[in-house]
Amino acid sequence: MKIVIAPDSFKGSLSALQLCGAVSSGIRSVVPDADIVELPVADGGEGTVDSLVHACGGTRVEVQVRGPLGEPVTAVYGILKDGTAVVEMAQASGLPLVPEARRNPLAASSYGTGELIRAALDRGCRQFLIGLGGSATNDGGAGMLEALGVRWYGADAVPLPPGGGALAGLAGFDASGMDPRLAECRFVAATDVRNPLCGPEGASAVFGPQKGATPDMTQALDQALRRWADVVRRQTGIDVLTLPGGGAAGGMGAGLHAFLGAELRSGIDIVLEKAKFEAQLRDADWVITGEGRLDAQTLSGKAIAGICRKARNAGVPVVALCGSLELPAEQLDELGLTAAFSIVRKPCDLQEAVERAAEWASETAAQMMRLLRGAERR
Repeated sequence: MKIVIAPDSFKGSLSALQLCGAVSSGIRSVVPDADIVELPVADGGEGTVDSLVHACGGTRVEVQVRGPLGEPVTAVYGILKDGTAVVEMAQASGLPLVPEARRNPLAASSYGTGELIRAALDRGCRQFLIGLGGSATNDGGAGMLEALGVRWYGADAVPLPPGGGALAGLAGFDASGMDPRLAECRFVAATDVRNPLCGPEGASAVFGPQKGATPDMTQALDQALRRWADVVRRQTGIDVLTLPGGGAAGGMGAGLHAFLGAELRSGIDIVLEKAKFEAQLRDADWVITGEGRLDAQTLSGKAIAGICRKARNAGVPVVALCGSLELPAEQLDELGLTAAFSIVRKPCDLQEAVERAAEWASETAAQMMRLLRGAERR
């Protein structure tokens, strides 16, 4: 029996690689000779660097950069064997880097993400994959671009302070100081959302509250991004206001596209492509995937949706493990899942569920194998 284990992380609990190990252990406790392929995945957010370095081979590089509120943080980017730099925005500008009480998208900056790109340029990288997800910022990528040489100014050519709120006073920008090495580069942005920059489905309205925005702040941030988009269109001729995915990571998708020519693509499709997932499916009997919560967002391009789509085309059934299962059977069918199981074994608080996630994932995988083995013997 060949089983491909391809989960996303259980955020705040298990990395995708740790989940692979737990599930593999459970399978082997029942089917010791199972042919197991471990392919930890991500959709552009947390874990993208580790997933691709594991799948493709490469190295992880640590760099000290500015965090979302300006404090130094240690972030990691990856260099794959083919020379591609994998920059995960969450590493430098991610929401978990900011204590809940200090979260403020009006002030948070994506500058550190630009520092990661610059560090990879120094290493000779010219192909970039930028993972968009889990950001604390809502600045359209203005901070990232500032780290790469763009200067933003308000009235009387006064430089703007960092953060999405300051963009409301944007009068123009000077891109003449952009790092000349960027002209030699190709950028692809990996995202799991198609939200536009502004409006009711835009970056501020949909994701701002998750980053600490009040209703008034959300309105102010939306207006600031609209101002930023107007200035960008006026000076470059590029209209990012309705760009699908432009609202990803607080508008980082729009900034990457307008200034670095980035192509916006489905994050999970990129990861599965680089991991040669379809080749692994050819003689597989089952795929086991998973993520922390199966809910409505899972249906909209998250990792499991991409895995199910490719597995369905190959005729391989998929089972999902999760912490919280919130989808009814009809939506599991819509995804293409044969079945889904919560690993939580008993009523408990979140802390216990986090602490015992590996143990319970292994036990659930073992029970699944008992069921499958019993069915095969009939």
